[in-house]
Amino acid sequence: MKLQTVSIFVDDQQRAVEFYTERLGFAVTADIPMGEHRWLTVVDPARPDGTQLSLEPKGHPATGPFTEALAADGIPFLVLGVDDVQAEYDRLIALGETFTQPPTPMGPVIIATLDDTCGNLLQLAQFTG
Repeated sequence: MKLQTVSIFVDDQQRAVEFYTERLGFAVTADIPMGEHRWLTVVDPARPDGTQLSLEPKGHPATGPFTEALAADGIPFLVLGVDDVQAEYDRLIALGETFTQPPTPMGPVIIATLDDTCGNLLQLAQFTG
């Protein structure tokens, strides 16, 4: 058994796919029209057989309050591993992206928290030891 697909709820699928591909470097693995929405997944291009991230529209009534509460409390929806948090922070800041937490050492990890422009906070994590 393996982790195949994980969903993140987004308020705009087009803005989400642009952010996750153009800013974070993911590659689209599926983009299938499904009425007013799409089955839209992205993956780490270095691991095309890896876990896919589904960019799910916030259609269910529970998703809005759930994601809003997480963001209001500063809780990231997911964690993305990076080799160098400071370098990613600098690169994304230069592109105009917004962080709610700059690179911060936390024991064996350095973390930073980023707004994905689609209603979620993402944590970047670099394991140091």
